[in-house]
Amino acid sequence: MNVLIATTNPGKLKEIRPMLAGSPVELATLEAWSALAPPEETGRTFEENARQKARYYSKATGLVTVAEDSGLEIEALDGAPGVESARYGGVDTPYAEKFRLIYEALRAAGFPAGSPARFICALAVADGDRLLFETRGTIEGRLAPAPSGEGGFGYDPIFFYPPFGCTLAEAGDRKSEVSHRARAFRALRQFLETTTIDASLDELGMP
Repeated sequence: MNVLIATTNPGKLKEIRPMLAGSPVELATLEAWSALAPPEETGRTFEENARQKARYYSKATGLVTVAEDSGLEIEALDGAPGVESARYGGVDTPYAEKFRLIYEALRAAGFPAGSPARFICALAVADGDRLLFETRGTIEGRLAPAPSGEGGFGYDPIFFYPPFGCTLAEAGDRKSEVSHRARAFRALRQFLETTTIDASLDELGMP
């Protein structure tokens, strides 16, 4: 059975493929629907955005669709950039500039780097309007004193993970053991391996 992974982010796809390798589904990507405009993300939470995207792409393609919404929350900035992580400072703003804006906001608020922070990945699976599965993966850490590391993507260079003693951009393959996305997709893999995908919502125990 084909399942669509609804992202055009190459960094995310690179991480997701090995997480689902050998699972009982064939993965499809949005390459075949390149003319399909992305939905407007209007949710106030990661979960709302993940549901919106999963339902939108499933109805547009006719495939069961996995969508996720993820981002960085910094406690000293009241959870910012949060659901605006990808759009922080502007949709096309380079991440180096996003980092600068974050450190500038911390200084303006009187907070040093080192504020507790977390990465969140909310994941949803939909068949048309029908929601089949939801989960959330989280990793706790803190904001690094300065960007460090060349690996990973997105905000990885400014997210310091104490158990590793480095940023996620410096963690190499170890990132896939602990990241927010890895935790969410491990739960998805278990769902795919133990559940008939066309089961009813009642059978799945969904509200």
